[in-house]
Amino acid sequence: MLGRYAPHVAATLSLGLPLIGSHLARMAIGVSDTVMIGWYGVEPLAALVIATSFVHILFFLGMGFGTAVMGLMATAIARGDETEVRRLTRMALWLSLGFGLAVMPSMWFSRPVLLGLGQTEVVSQLAQDYLRIAGWGLMANLVALTLNSYLAALERTQFVMWVTLAGLPLNIALNYAFIFGNLGAPELGVRGAAIASLSVQIAGALALAIYANWLPIARKYELFVRFWKPDWLAMRAVFLVGLPIGITLLAEGALFVASNVMMGWIGTPQLAAHGIALQITSITFMAHLGLSNAATIRVGQAKGRGDVVWMRDAAVTVIGLSLLFAALFIAIYLIFARPLVQVFMDPADPQLPLIVGIGASLLMYAALFQLTDALQVIAIGFLRGVHDTRVPMFIAAFSYWAVGMPVAWGLAFPLGVGPAGLWLGLCVGLTLAAVLLMWRFWRGLERGDWTRPEQPV
Repeated sequence: MLGRYAPHVAATLSLGLPLIGSHLARMAIGVSDTVMIGWYGVEPLAALVIATSFVHILFFLGMGFGTAVMGLMATAIARGDETEVRRLTRMALWLSLGFGLAVMPSMWFSRPVLLGLGQTEVVSQLAQDYLRIAGWGLMANLVALTLNSYLAALERTQFVMWVTLAGLPLNIALNYAFIFGNLGAPELGVRGAAIASLSVQIAGALALAIYANWLPIARKYELFVRFWKPDWLAMRAVFLVGLPIGITLLAEGALFVASNVMMGWIGTPQLAAHGIALQITSITFMAHLGLSNAATIRVGQAKGRGDVVWMRDAAVTVIGLSLLFAALFIAIYLIFARPLVQVFMDPADPQLPLIVGIGASLLMYAALFQLTDALQVIAIGFLRGVHDTRVPMFIAAFSYWAVGMPVAWGLAFPLGVGPAGLWLGLCVGLTLAAVLLMWRFWRGLERGDWTRPEQPV
């Protein structure tokens, strides 16, 4: 029995592990920016935090088009439809570039918005200085994401990982030069961090484009031949699948932004502990996110072939691997909660015992997070693989905002549970999303909805 899953395990890990490495490398690049700007000054650090939050919200909304390509392409490749692969990927690149251009004015003129949100004059100006440079990197990031999906659907994820990893030392070196004025470069502070980020993002996107054009297995798709030519039908197909993905990602991202705000109402030490606990859980979440990407490709391949048994086995394999990772992370949280939180703290900080105590208690609830967050992101990966994104968007929005957020607020404030209540509410929302999304996928699989032939775009 287990032998039938062995090929699925090998294929899923071959796809998923490099994707996990890529996600972790991207996180490390962001952490290096935060740490190095933190060395430069408090106000530049505050500006960086606000500015990157601004970019992340826009990135969540725009990344749906590049993410959609993963499932659409996997299905087209399995059908042997080379023309559709080219058309879909090109139009996803068009939409990514168009979205980046469309939102650039909001970053260029961000200072009045930030002032209206209660930020200081200095922080608002520094954040706008950062966004006027780094904002152009949003387009590069979205293009890189689309090419990442393209290469992942071709099962060429290793190169993506190495490109992302190479960006980390480059980012640190450029930060060292341009933030602090070393190596003959001007001292630019937060603008120097923006230049470093933009340079790394453009270099990464170019490297992926060159590789995608050179890759022998991909040459038959002629991705960049007559790239200027629009394809409105393909663009519509990517838009209809991709926009709900972007809204779903935005709904989840905004959920955690709102949790930050509400934790700040409780107190500063609680907010600090909450931020540390979320940072730790974000790192372990990358394993499930990488497996979710692999699930999208594997399920998309089965859809293209109309193979319900293969799809079921692939899905069971991904769930099993994700649960194994979750069990490992739960054990780490339960055993090493206090040391994990202490890593993020100055040993001389007088509030160390208080923050470590709160953070360690929150990691106990993060043990529950591991199961629910893992299953909901895996279920989303399955549904993206079968091109089902509109209903999951409503399920996610309902679970996160109609259930999770009110429960979090009710437990934390009227019932007086505090930080633990806030995390329990988030867990309720994520659990409901996991149950409903998993139910939708498996019910559709039993009914044969996901393996019915589709008309090509």
